[in-house]
Amino acid sequence: MMEKHYRCWAEIDRSALRHNVAFVREKFGPDIDLLAVVKANAYGHGMIEVAQTIADQANIFGVANLEEAIALRAAVQNPITILGPALPGERGAIAERGFIPSISTLEEARDFDRIGRGQKAPINFKIDTGMGRMGVLAEEAVAVFKEVSALPNIKVHSVSTHLPVSNEDEQFTREELHNFGKLIKQLRVEVPGDYKAHALQTAGVLAFAEEPFEIVRPGMLIYGISSLPEFQSLLRPAMAWKTCIALIREMPAGHGISYGRTFITPRKMRVATLSCGYADGYPRHLSNRGISVLVRGQRCALLGRVTMDLIMIDVSHLAGAAAGDEVVLMGRQGDEEICCAELADRAETITWEITTRIARACDGFIYERFEICES
Repeated sequence: MMEKHYRCWAEIDRSALRHNVAFVREKFGPDIDLLAVVKANAYGHGMIEVAQTIADQANIFGVANLEEAIALRAAVQNPITILGPALPGERGAIAERGFIPSISTLEEARDFDRIGRGQKAPINFKIDTGMGRMGVLAEEAVAVFKEVSALPNIKVHSVSTHLPVSNEDEQFTREELHNFGKLIKQLRVEVPGDYKAHALQTAGVLAFAEEPFEIVRPGMLIYGISSLPEFQSLLRPAMAWKTCIALIREMPAGHGISYGRTFITPRKMRVATLSCGYADGYPRHLSNRGISVLVRGQRCALLGRVTMDLIMIDVSHLAGAAAGDEVVLMGRQGDEEICCAELADRAETITWEITTRIARACDGFIYERFEICES
């Protein structure tokens, strides 16, 4: 049987995941519930494996849609809330399985009420305090909440909002949280109940923790990536992304490298070809952006354009570099590190996009060197 050799793969450190969740637990104490967001395949880290790793630390899991919820239910028994709006045809399955949908309109709530048929359907009542994506407008929230709460087959599990600029605009966010807090107090006066509230995602957990409400819902923080650089040292990145050297050639001065000949060798160079490209999730926008990879603990510059399956790097300063050497695209090797934020910044995108595209494209995942899936 032929031995499996990955050409491009991700390694996930389970202990880093647990460290990051423990950080949140210690920050807020045992009285605050933790809603761990594992949508989009756990931001590219592997939803099932991540959830199983932290199931004993999380009260609730958050996913994007019904498909994710069904897959996750087969792996863990924690309550699952669906953070995105449900399609009309999905509502029956959501109610039947006891998932917690997020509702933004009275019409949605009435549909779940009709589906309930004598059984209380739990819901997350979403309020729009500035995101503009989903939720009842704040000025209409009290009136709609009263009607929703009065529906006989509806049980309000939680009330939530989303912070659109928590990593960009402190003043707006503090005002938004203040207004949401006032709204929650008003709801509890006018419609008493045991429902809980949540607003703090990763940046909220890190920078606006004065009022955590009853639930916090970190996302990227779980995976060790902070949207606020000043807090990054508190977290441990869980993902390392790797490839290997497939070929090394001695190139003469004046030779073009990759499509478009956007890089011309200024001198004789030792150029390594890596078994990774944009089909593996490596952003084409990193072409000619001054990004590096790590080989034998040293930075090696990317040369020319990223191609579909291969990229080229300069290993002229590494006399011992050889075909088969492990290459770190993102992560630590020796004393050097290529962090996710560096890749995102050079590619003019966000860290969320970097990690989520990796899972869809690379050959396989290794969890603490234990292979659990491949493509």
